[in-house]
Amino acid sequence: MKSAGHKATADVPMLDLSRQYASIRDEILAAVTRACDSQRYILGDEAVAFEHEFAALCGSADAVGCASGTDGLWLALAAAGIGAGDSVITTPFSFFATASSILRAGAKPIFVDVDPETLNLAPARLEERLKNASQGVRAVMPVHLYGQCADMDGIDRIAAEFKLHVVEDAAQAVGATWNGRRAGSLGLAAAFSFYPTKNLSAFGDAGAVTTNDARLAERMRSLRNHGGKQRYYHDEVGANSRLDAIQAAVLRVKMPHLARWNDARREHARTYGRLLTSAGLTRSGANSTAPVVLLKTLPGAHHIYHQYVIRVRDRDKLRAFLSERGVGSEIYYPIPLHLQKCFAYLGYSPGDLPESERAALDVLALPMFAELEENEQRHVVESIAEFYS
Repeated sequence: MKSAGHKATADVPMLDLSRQYASIRDEILAAVTRACDSQRYILGDEAVAFEHEFAALCGSADAVGCASGTDGLWLALAAAGIGAGDSVITTPFSFFATASSILRAGAKPIFVDVDPETLNLAPARLEERLKNASQGVRAVMPVHLYGQCADMDGIDRIAAEFKLHVVEDAAQAVGATWNGRRAGSLGLAAAFSFYPTKNLSAFGDAGAVTTNDARLAERMRSLRNHGGKQRYYHDEVGANSRLDAIQAAVLRVKMPHLARWNDARREHARTYGRLLTSAGLTRSGANSTAPVVLLKTLPGAHHIYHQYVIRVRDRDKLRAFLSERGVGSEIYYPIPLHLQKCFAYLGYSPGDLPESERAALDVLALPMFAELEENEQRHVVESIAEFYS
C-alpha cells in the first residue's frame, strides 16, 4: 500500500455542474427570463406546468411541488395523517432528512438494518421487526439509495400484510424503476429532491411529492401553503414550502434531457465495474481478499446511479490518497442515523444494526456525473490500484 505523495496534474471532480450547464445554457437563460418576465415568482403557471410534466415522468397521477425534498417527506407523512403516537419504520443508512421528517410529523422513527449487498432496507429485517412488534407502526419509508429502488416486491407484500402506508424516499432516484414501475409510483406517495447535486437538479433548493391519491395531493397543496386553500384562511397549521417559479422553469428545461443523462451515468457505472475488475481490485470466488466490493444491482432494478459507491478496505487512507492525486470522493454516510447524537434518546447502541454500521466504515463514492469522461475514470481506477499495490 502506497502513501500519498504527489498530486495529479488533472483533477477528477466528484461532480462538475459547469459541464451540464454549458450544454443547456441558452435553454436555461430563456426559461429563467420567461419566469422573470411573468413577475410570478412563487408557484404560478411554471410550477403548475412542472407538476403535470413531473407526474407524467414518474408515472403518477399527481405531483405537488415544494421547497425541498426534506419538506416533501414531511408533507407526505403529514397529509397521510401520521403524527403523535405513530411510528414509521425506515433505514438508518440514509441522509438525515429521512428520519427528521418522521419526527417533524410528530411520529417516532424505528430503524431496521440494510441488505449488505445493496445497502437498501432489507425486507427480511422489516418483516422480523413487525412480527416481533407492530403496534403503533403506521408506515414504512424505504429509501432508494444511490439511485437503486429498494426491493419493493418484498416491502409492498409486508406493508400490505401489516396494513402500512408506503412512503418512498426517492430523493436520489428520479428516473429509476422497479420491475418497469417508476420510482414515485410505488407507494402511497414519494418525495423527490432537486438539490443541485441530484440527477435532476434545480439552481437551489426544490422538491416534489408524487401520489395517485387525489385527496392526499389536495391536502399536501394546502399544507405547503400554511394549511390553507384560500389566502388568509387556514384550515390547519401547515408550512411555507412552495416551489419557486424560477426553479420550476429550470427543472422543465432539464427534464427532457434526464433519460440521456441517466443512461450516461449507467454507462459510466459499467465502465467503473469493468476497469475495477480488470485491475484485479474486486472480490470474486477466486479473488476473495481483493480490496474492493461492488454493490449489487437487483434484477428488478433499473439503477440510475445518483452515486457510484464501492466498499473498500482502509477507506479513509484511500480517500486521502485519492485527494492527493486530484480525485474527488465522498462518504455517504459516515454515521448511521441510529447512532446520531440527536437520536440518542431513541435508545440505540453500537452493534444494534451491524450492517449499517459496517457500511459506514467502508463505503466510498467515486466521481459520477453524466459528462464524466472515460480517461477520467481510468485515472480514478489507476489511482485506486496504485494505493493497493
